[in-house]
Amino acid sequence: TMAHSKALLVLENFIAGKFVPCSSYIDSYNPSTGDVYCRVPDSGKEEVEAAVKAAKAAFPIWSSKSPLERSQILNKLADLIEHDLEAFAQAESKDQGKTITFARTIDIPRAVYNFRFFASSILHHTTECTEMPTVGCMHYTSRTPVGVAGLISPWNLPLYLLTWKIAPAIACGNTVVAKPSEMTSVTAWMMCKLLEKAGVPHGVVNVVFGTGAKAGEALVCHPDVPLISFTGSTLTAQRITEKSAPHCKRLSLELGGKNPAIVFDDADLSQCIPTTLRSSFANQGEICLCTSRIFVQRGIYSEFLKRFVAEAKKWKVGNPSDPTVDVGALISKEHLEKVRSYVKKAQAEGARVLCGEGVDSLVLPNGNQKGYFMLPTVITEVKDESCCMQEEIFGPVTCVVAFDTEEEVIERANSVKYGLAATVWSSNVGRVHRVAQRLQSGLVWTNCWLLRDLNLPFGGMKASGIGREGAKDSYEFFTEVKTITIKH
Repeated sequence: TMAHSKALLVLENFIAGKFVPCSSYIDSYNPSTGDVYCRVPDSGKEEVEAAVKAAKAAFPIWSSKSPLERSQILNKLADLIEHDLEAFAQAESKDQGKTITFARTIDIPRAVYNFRFFASSILHHTTECTEMPTVGCMHYTSRTPVGVAGLISPWNLPLYLLTWKIAPAIACGNTVVAKPSEMTSVTAWMMCKLLEKAGVPHGVVNVVFGTGAKAGEALVCHPDVPLISFTGSTLTAQRITEKSAPHCKRLSLELGGKNPAIVFDDADLSQCIPTTLRSSFANQGEICLCTSRIFVQRGIYSEFLKRFVAEAKKWKVGNPSDPTVDVGALISKEHLEKVRSYVKKAQAEGARVLCGEGVDSLVLPNGNQKGYFMLPTVITEVKDESCCMQEEIFGPVTCVVAFDTEEEVIERANSVKYGLAATVWSSNVGRVHRVAQRLQSGLVWTNCWLLRDLNLPFGGMKASGIGREGAKDSYEFFTEVKTITIKH
């Protein structure tokens, strides 16, 4: 009915400092109820063209501002988002399905910090200079912004990962056309409302909403977008690579993971168990850094399993807006089916499901019966070759297996196509360094998980991506370097 559609939130593209309606829209669902929550523009070539044009027009003015001027604007934007933190958190939780607690404590504070961090780091970069006294000349480098940056961000940490791209891109003096996931576009749209007040000139940040196949493809194929930063699936990244190749675009790709946790028998289980539960099930397991393969040394295997399962069963699944809930809803009906299908495959292969999906009953509040919920699920007796141990499941599912020696576990941990993150649990310092050196992984956490210093490189090896993000790395990606030689 018309009355019903009026109550829905209707998003609009943000181009050249104005909200622009779109000719067609797609539905976005509230994952915790299964109802349509908002209408998102179904943008394509035309909308992307308009956004790129606006970004190109804004580039000369924005790129000629000093780092300090850009820094002040980024800080102002951070303040404005922080001022509306609760509204952003509520929207993120409702749109994505994550718990309000996670949105309040992780997602939105990190989005704010992304702007503050790059507002600061942009002030501290220096360029290089070398001298050749014998031939009377000196060489130095200069760095300049690249142009229009195409930024494509995923649905799992919507504002957090969008700002992780927008902040360094505009800090370096580029202008931006961003495409958030069509499943989680609300907080990006809310951020657009704050840009003018923060002092961001029209056209510096443009946001085009829509699907990867239409809007994303138009952005990747646009000849006036020299660089693409993408976070998402390896499959989409292959398509981006193919489509951008004829234009010789610069790519930064942050893709999936099949992240191991290695628990040696001298691990402190009082720390290891709660942290490994978080690394397996936080944000419904929908974080590229989540642990989905847990290798436990045989001496403590049965104790670990018993304690881990007992604690996993305590995690409360339900309405994301309830602050006592630990696990919210998965992003979509399709995604829930996909995650469930992995558990079924594991069972068909003879693995044992110790808790969660199909084993324990899921009791949901009245309004959430049609939501996309799943209990934290622990699988054991699963072979390394199983798709459950090889493919990224991206849900609240983790596999626990035993190992005997350090040598063996390193080989097994490395035997997947991914290499994003790993965690190592041991109180033996020598072992920690040895294992960390040999793991094919862009990040290795020891006796902790998800502790990040944004100064340092973030990214993966193998099928987990290309390039790194961080203070220095993002600066290098979002600028062109020139070497200048002067003979005197």
